Formats: sequence, structure tokens, C-alpha cells
Amino acid sequence: MAYQVLARKYRPQRFSDVAGQDHVTRTLVNALTQKRIAHGYIFSGHRGIGKTTIARILAMALDCRTEVGTPGRPTVEPCLQCVSCREISSGGNASGDNLSSHSFDFIEIDAASNRGIDDVRSICSQADVRPARDKYKIFLLDEAHQITDAAFNAILKTLEEPPDWAIFMMATTEPESIPQTIRSRCQHFSFHAVKFEDILAQLKAIAEKENVTAEDAALALLAEAGDGSMRDALSIMDQAIASAPFENGRAVLQTGQIRELMGSVPNAVFERLMESVSAQQSARLMEDLDKLLTSGNSPAALARQLVRYLRNCLMAKLGGENTQLLEIAQDERARATRTAQLFTEEELTRNLQIALRTFDELNYRQEQRFHLELGLLKLIQAQRLLPMEEILSGLSSQPAAKRPNPAQTPSSPPRTPSGSAPASTPRPTAPPAAPSLSPFAASNQRAAVTPQPNPGRNLSGAENTERKPENPENQVGQGFSPAISAATSGGALAPEVSSSPASTSRTIASETTAVGLLELP
Repeated sequence: MAYQVLARKYRPQRFSDVAGQDHVTRTLVNALTQKRIAHGYIFSGHRGIGKTTIARILAMALDCRTEVGTPGRPTVEPCLQCVSCREISSGGNASGDNLSSHSFDFIEIDAASNRGIDDVRSICSQADVRPARDKYKIFLLDEAHQITDAAFNAILKTLEEPPDWAIFMMATTEPESIPQTIRSRCQHFSFHAVKFEDILAQLKAIAEKENVTAEDAALALLAEAGDGSMRDALSIMDQAIASAPFENGRAVLQTGQIRELMGSVPNAVFERLMESVSAQQSARLMEDLDKLLTSGNSPAALARQLVRYLRNCLMAKLGGENTQLLEIAQDERARATRTAQLFTEEELTRNLQIALRTFDELNYRQEQRFHLELGLLKLIQAQRLLPMEEILSGLSSQPAAKRPNPAQTPSSPPRTPSGSAPASTPRPTAPPAAPSLSPFAASNQRAAVTPQPNPGRNLSGAENTERKPENPENQVGQGFSPAISAATSGGALAPEVSSSPASTSRTIASETTAVGLLELP
């Protein structure tokens, strides 16, 4: 038989073999036991975490030809021996004992290439036909989010009221792309990312079965590289075994060899970089970065690892070394904790934000090395910033005598009209009135406090008694013309005019106009 990759060779065949999806497997086993079988299922989640695998196991359990409770099938788990189980486990085809067969009752469709309305119409027509051999006719639509909206509308009625023998299963990484009308007619199972411990345990078991000698740190590095995906971790392990040296007929997986294969650097390098940041040693930081770049490491890969390392340091600062937020090996936990002790929580948060922004800029910027160097220098410069609390506390603790008070500033003495004697004792000034936007309001206010001239007197104001202004703020500056000054000071400087009614009205009109011009903003 041809070689099979580890991800296919060790694909789970029973619910109990699936790692990290207990909430899904427990629900499906209980449904099979209680015979509460739905006509539509949606399996969504991260890549490589078992969506298609669990869909096939459920199909095998439904169409298994061995009765539940017999020695060959004591539970609702599939027997894996009958023709139906072998056909479904291989994606619809089975071969063995010089026998090859194809299942007509389990139809697995790649929805990415069969996404149109004609393809869905063909599925609906097949669903109306009874199963050829098994109990159910099962349709598995992989990458179901690729189906067009028109095709979803075409299958909507069939999915709402399907025949008793038809069951639809959809696997997708983007459940939000499936219309709500489809999701409301199916049972939706959201898959979780596989935990670090589960991936590590699976890798150790496979290494023993494959007769591979592996260091614990090497397997932990593979599990961390999987990033929650069991298939990704197995694919990297398959590649690592192929490149590993042989000793006594056994492949030996070493940490350094795996790092070189993955193009990553040890986290001890990032620990040294963050020590330079904490000590504000810019020259040492640039020298270490230069060694990494001249040795062939990609700036984008270094930035990605730096982001991951700073995230682990922040989680270690928040929850301690043994927190569940860290999905790394024990020695890496200790390293992240040591780095976290060099910074405060606010500083780690700021450093992570700067690293994330730098990593994002490297994806579309030219001269990636310059941007990475600038991002690392920003980490040092950020350590010199003062918290806002210290700045505000410094302002509040400043002595009140050093801060000038505008209310205590002495105002200039009021200017008296020409020809009158200055007052011996200045009267207390009133607080300045709010500026008025209307000249009429200011004129009315002035008229209310100004005494009216006696009738029969000359408008020149020669015989008027001296009047001190109520508010010095209303005095006019010395740069105005005599006519305007006379209008504002009661007419003391106005020239003599005739006492005729016509001249009197003209003089009053000119004075009023001058006052109005002065009050305009």
C-alpha cells in the first residue's frame, strides 16, 4: 500500500478517539443512544480540528450494519468492520480483500467546486430517492460556506422538510457566511481549538507507534506550532521525521533540527532582546537584531515570534507561571515569567501593542528591516514615558502661590473725562460684565446708569456736572476720535451746535451711531 501521511493514517475512527471536542462527541453519542437524530447538522470551527472527521464518524454510526448491543458493536460507536463503515471512513470508497466498492448512500461533496444552483438541484433530486442499501442517505457538504446564496435558497425547502431517510451535514470554517435561514433549520456545533496538552499527548502516542525517538521539547515545539490545529501539528511532525537523522534504525527528533526546519529562533533570543529593552540598551538591541537578520531570518517571522512571546509574557504577568492561558512547555513558561518580571502590566500591554503594529506594517511596507528596527527602538523609547497619573498628580501638588490668579490682577485706574479733577479715592470696581453681542443691549444698559441732561441746557455739555463712570470697563481707549469719545463720555468734548430741533436731532443721531459702532464685536 502507498504511504499515507500521519494526518490521514491516524485519523480518528470513533468518537472516543477524537481529541479536544468532548462537548460535540458527548452530545452526538447521547443523541444516537436516545435515537434523536436531526435531519441537518452544521460543524464549524478552526481548520484541522475534526469537523469532517466527526461528520464521517456520525455517518458511520448511522449507517453501520451491525446491530447495537452485539459483540461486534456493544455501543453506538461504529463497528468499523462492515462495508458501510469502510466505505464511509474512506470518503465513500472501500477496498480490501480484493474488493472495491463505492457507497451510493454516503455522498461527500466538495462545496467549493460544486457551489452553483445546478449542483444543489442535483443534490435535491438525489435526496428524493430512497437509499440503495443503508438506512440513511447522507450528504456531507465540505466547505459549505462556498455555496452561493441562490444555491442555498434552492435547497432551503428540501432542508426544511426532507424525506425521512435524508440527512444533511455541512462542515465550514465560516459559519457566518451561511444564511440564517439555513442555520435555523440545522443543529449547529461549534468546535474548539485543540488544547496544547491534547496535541502533545497525541504526538507522543504517534511517535511511539511510528518508532520515533523524540525529545519532549521537540514535541512541545511541534504542538505549539500547530496553533490549536491537530492536522497542522501532524503535518509538521511528518516533515520533521523525514528530515531527522537516524540512530539505530530510529528517527531522532531534536529541538534544534525542528527549529531550523521551521525557520524559527529559540525564545531565549527574545528573552535577551527584552532584557535589552528593559535596560534601555539601544546599541546592544540593534547588534543582537543584526545577528539574527544576517543569519538569514526573515523580519516578518521574527516579528511574529516576538508578538507571540510578548503575549505569553503578558499572560504570565496576569495569571502566573502555571496559568491555563499559556499553552507552551514548562521551561518556556519559566522563561516568559522571568521576562514578565522586568515590566509592569501597563508596559507589557504597550509593548505588545507596538509589536503588533510593527508586524502589521511589515506585511505591506518596503524595507522590512528598517521597520523592524524602528519598532524595537520604540519599545525602548516607550519605557521613558511618564504615566498620566504621575503628570496629573504633579500638577495638583504645585503650590497655589506659583499659579497666577487672573481675579487678583490689579486693574488700571479709570480714566476721567478731560477738564475734570481726578477723584481722591478710587471707587471699588465691579466685576467685568459678560460681553454683549448686541450694540442695542449695551446702549440700553449705558442709558440706564447715565443721568439725563437737564432740559434747556446746551448739548455741548459745557455746564454739565462731572459724572464718574459706573464701570471702568466701559471707558473708551484714547485712540478714538473726539466725536466718538464725546459720544461715550456723555458729550463733554462735543462742539457747540445750535439749539434748533433739527440740529439737536442730528447730533443725537450721530452720537447714537458712534456708540453703536463701538459696541460691535
